[in-house]
Order: sequence, then structure tokens, then C-alpha cells
Amino acid sequence: MARAIWRGAVNFGLVTVPVELYSATEDHTVHFHQFERGTSDRIRYRRVNERTGKEVGLDDIVKGYDLGEGEYVLVEQQELDDIAPGRSRSIDIEAFVELDDIDPVYFQKSYWLAPSKEEFGRAYGLLVEAMARTGKAGVARFVLQGREQIAAIRAGEECLLVLDTLLFADDLRDPERELKNPPSRTGKRGKEIDMAISLIDSMTEDWQPEDYHDTYTERVHKLIDDKKAGRKVSVEAPPAEPTKVVDLFEALSRSVESRGRKGKSSKAAPSSKAELDKEARELGIKGRSKMSKAELERAVRGARRRAS
Repeated sequence: MARAIWRGAVNFGLVTVPVELYSATEDHTVHFHQFERGTSDRIRYRRVNERTGKEVGLDDIVKGYDLGEGEYVLVEQQELDDIAPGRSRSIDIEAFVELDDIDPVYFQKSYWLAPSKEEFGRAYGLLVEAMARTGKAGVARFVLQGREQIAAIRAGEECLLVLDTLLFADDLRDPERELKNPPSRTGKRGKEIDMAISLIDSMTEDWQPEDYHDTYTERVHKLIDDKKAGRKVSVEAPPAEPTKVVDLFEALSRSVESRGRKGKSSKAAPSSKAELDKEARELGIKGRSKMSKAELERAVRGARRRAS
């Protein structure tokens, strides 16, 4: 069972709801140690004085801010701690905004907020229900690990509040200054635009996050297993060549035709909830009795795709 990484309260007007914060995500990256080629000797890193070459202990290391031209301002960790935000135990909702108005580029990391005790469930549930009905997100400030954060609090699935830490506006780079070849709006090209829209429409489907998984990490694990077993390592195909401008319309047309054939060959969805429930039962989908017709349709389509 996960452990709460923060405890405090959400302040919603004059309503205070004690909550606990849990990380909603985890890292599945494959991590490697480093070895000297041709040996079984591990590579280690040490903190070394660049002038004397001697190793330096953590207690003897201070931070330095680079002023340029070889000048630094040295700062002790205690000095940073003294000016850091206090160990705040409140998440203060300052305003509510339309969730769709927040550009996804601002989202940083997701957490779950849960009531800290069962007795606070009523106030917590009220906030979840109100936010779910309005489709709005609460913009809040709080302190996490000694750093002030801004966050968006929203209603998630399973009657849970989700807290997404956000980047500050100053954290975002200006693409016009950072990009070597910034894109520019091209002139309208009627047939190509219409064909591109048709392709998007033909590829549109309900969002099913379980249909997407980290194929690169899977390939890394397969590489490790193949090398361990002495099997030949398979190499992935190279990426496709860029589409030439003169071939753009033809490529779009072929893509639409291909999606059309795929759509005709797929099985039509049952029309009634009873039919959907029957197919869901055959596909082994759990929790059918609690699903609406729309939810059953999405579950059946996802199960079909996984089975094909």
C-alpha cells in the first residue's frame, strides 16, 4: 500500500477538508549500472576538489551561484532553508478556472488527494461532486518538499480529487527564441486541409489509456532477456522517410482509404445495452453491472482491439 507523502488540508472558501497526498504515478524506467568495458569493474563517481584531486565530504561542500567571469556567491544550505517557505499544511484554493483553459504544457506531476479520516468523507465528497458537475479546476498554492507549488485540483475517476502540480509561467520557454526553425502558418490549401481533416475524423476514437504502453521499455527488457539467453538481438526498423510536399495529397488520400477499409472490416457495435453486456461478458470485462451503455461500448471496443 502506498504511503502518503504530505498531510494537510484543502481550504475551499470557509470549508476545510483534511487530506493526504499520494503520488499517482511511478517510474518504470530500466536503470543500469556502469562498468569498464571488458571487465566486471563498477564505475563510481566521487566528489573531488578539481585543484587538489582529493575527495571532499558532503559536510564540507557549499553551493555557489555563478556570477560569470569566474566569480561566485557561496551559499550555505542553512541559509537556503532559512528563506524557504514554511512547512505549510494547507492547500489554499484561490480561484476556479475552466479545466480546458489550462494548456497541457503547464502540467507537471499528478497526485491523488484522499480524505485523511473517514469522518471527513462528506465534505470531501461534496467538493468532488461540485467540481465534477462544473468541469472546473481549483487553482491552489501549497508547499511540498520545501518549495512553493501552484496546482490544479480537479475531479478524477472513482470519486477522487486529483492534484496536478503546474509550472509557473516563468518556467516556460519562448518558442520564437528557442526554436531554430519556428513554424509559420502556411497558406490555405483546400483539398489537402479537407483530406487531413477526413483522416483525423477516420482515426478519432474514445481515449482508452490502457491501450497504450511503454513499448521501448518492453524492448529493453527483451534485449536483456535475449542477451542473457544468448539469443540474437532483433533490430527495430528505421523510421519512415519524411513525406515530400509534392506527395502530400497522395499520402493523405491513401491514408484515408486505408482507414476506410479498416473501418468497414471491423465488427459493428451492438445497439442495445443487453447486447453490449452479453459481448462484454464473453470478452471477460469486469465491472459490467456498474457501467453505463457508453462505458460498455468503450470497454467492448478496447477489448476487441486488444484481442485483435
